[in-house]
Amino acid sequence: MPPVPPPQFDTATAMTEIFGVPTQALFGQLLIGLINGSFYALLSLGLAVIFGLLNIINFAHGAQYMMGAFVGYLLLNKLGIGYWWALLIAPIVVGATGVVIERLMLSRLYHLDHLYGLLLTFGLALIIQGLFRNEFGSSGQPYAIPPQLVGGQNLGFMFLPNYRAWIIVASLIVCLGTWYLIERTKLGSYLRAATENPQMVQAFGINVPRMITLTYGFGVGLAALAGVMAAPVYQVSPQMGADLIIVVFAVVVIGGMGSIMGAIVTGFGLGLIEGLTKVFYPEASSTVIFIIMAIVLLVRPAGLFGTQK
Repeated sequence: MPPVPPPQFDTATAMTEIFGVPTQALFGQLLIGLINGSFYALLSLGLAVIFGLLNIINFAHGAQYMMGAFVGYLLLNKLGIGYWWALLIAPIVVGATGVVIERLMLSRLYHLDHLYGLLLTFGLALIIQGLFRNEFGSSGQPYAIPPQLVGGQNLGFMFLPNYRAWIIVASLIVCLGTWYLIERTKLGSYLRAATENPQMVQAFGINVPRMITLTYGFGVGLAALAGVMAAPVYQVSPQMGADLIIVVFAVVVIGGMGSIMGAIVTGFGLGLIEGLTKVFYPEASSTVIFIIMAIVLLVRPAGLFGTQK
């Protein structure tokens, strides 16, 4: 009796499927997760900077992200100023509005409970969204990808659009640069000291109120930068920030309120988890981040990277 031949495997199928999922679908969803994670990281980074150094829960962050996208859109369509200049101009313009808000409104609330700052910024978010909705309507406005980033690369197992790759790389650079600035430089040490003991820092001749104002403007500028980067991916609309800010707050809570590195790692990590969930259990993809948040709050209330005060 001849020996039984070994089972035959379809090598093409084995190479193109992982856990029964086609590799193109799997890596495509992971890429989308990384893109979402890039925006989660950038936005939660701005929130973490503002809360960690100013103790303000900035609920207007989503509206400021939307303002950044609209500034980029208006620069292109009204003044003919393209994407690359918008990356510089939009954070400055929106950050300047943040400076005005901090000086005129938020500076009066620092000695009060966090709830007052949250209510104020929540009201500002509604006002800003309403103004933009009245002016531009609810429908999304398209924003073209810059010519230098049109097209993509065929990696064999998937097609990687150039603009998506740029978002991931640029957001990583901005996030790590911000972390280094706050955690590893003399300016960052002044900021952290001003948070803990503003009277002592003021005694050394440092203008603490100005430093706090510029810090809030910087956090708002990060949101505007994310808005410009998001404009070619998502349509520019007054609701784009409102749809995202709740998820970003969950990211900040999971990473730890005020933790810079927590915001970065958690933002990218939860984006990947969300992408994987869309592949293996799509029904839970919109709630998986909130499920993780509930578990983290039960196990570690200060967040994964936060410190219990």
